Amino acid sequence: MSDGTRITEADDVPDEGSFLFTAESDGEEVEVILVRVDGHLFAWENVCQHWTDVNLDRGDGAPERDDRLVCAKHGATFSKETGYCDFGPCEGSYLTEVDVEVRDGGVFLTDEAYDFVCVGETESDGLDMSTNPGERLGF
Repeated sequence: MSDGTRITEADDVPDEGSFLFTAESDGEEVEVILVRVDGHLFAWENVCQHWTDVNLDRGDGAPERDDRLVCAKHGATFSKETGYCDFGPCEGSYLTEVDVEVRDGGVFLTDEAYDFVCVGETESDGLDMSTNPGERLGF
């Protein structure tokens, strides 16, 4: 396993909400969120499993309710620790996990399927809010 690429300081990941970064996987940019649960960090691809072009974190932290990540589009809720959807149109599905490791005060991307690109969102973020009649509406 690779030592990984340093993403950020562990202290930068909030207790509520998320820390957003961009990685590359199979030649595509992918947004990833870091979340904190009881002092442990977990990383998930930043997409709802109902509509995978809908981001959980739209640039200001993923919304939460009762220690669950909430999709602002249709209200699906996901465990921050397991990624399991326990409510909503994608109930029973899981968020895609991304391997990270905390050491020496930093968070490292150790998943060999991903390469770190930058902190923050991809340039194409916001596609789910299109008002073009040929695409999904941002409601």
